[in-house]
Amino acid sequence: LAAAPFDQFFMNSLLVTTIGATVKVALAALTAYAFAFLPFPGKKWLFLAVLGALMVPGHVTLLLNYSTISNLGLINTYAGIILPGLGSAFGTFLLRQHFMGLPKEVLEAAELDGAGHLRKLWSFVMPMSKPAVITVALIAVIDEWNDFIWPLLVTNTLDMRTMPIGLMFLKQTEGLDDWGMIMAATLMIVLPMLLLFLFAQKYIINGMAGAAVRR
Repeated sequence: LAAAPFDQFFMNSLLVTTIGATVKVALAALTAYAFAFLPFPGKKWLFLAVLGALMVPGHVTLLLNYSTISNLGLINTYAGIILPGLGSAFGTFLLRQHFMGLPKEVLEAAELDGAGHLRKLWSFVMPMSKPAVITVALIAVIDEWNDFIWPLLVTNTLDMRTMPIGLMFLKQTEGLDDWGMIMAATLMIVLPMLLLFLFAQKYIINGMAGAAVRR
């Protein structure tokens, strides 16, 4: 902590991860609900486009994302770090598959009681899909927390850096000889995600298994 401002790195990672993962899960749930339950033109082709997005490596879009964030004046800001990663094709796919297997009688009863789409999603679909939602949330949290390339590109001051970049900064500052200090910093980065995974692993198994059998 004396060698590098890891308290600031931690707060940056915590803020980016919390906001980014929360919005990512919310958008994935809304999109998956639309694909699962709402009729609209081009639905099949749009879902195929989502599946196609799963095949595109994230690094392919780095240049375009940087150009967009730069034109918006969001370089070296939290918004600049968070915005490009808010869409989750995997989260949309996994939740849609799970939503498709929910009992439609429950949603029909809710609709008869006057529930709108948001009410059905929040009060019925999400609680019944808890394992899948937690799985998507955990994957989103890990992606945001461990992201290195994009925060490195879009930030240029030390006070905006995140934990993975802080580790690189520490290695450059202390050199490769002080492995004790480097491993201590690595533990600070890994431990929160390890504890989170140990807490949520049963939901991950249930969520992935439940989505695997849906059509």
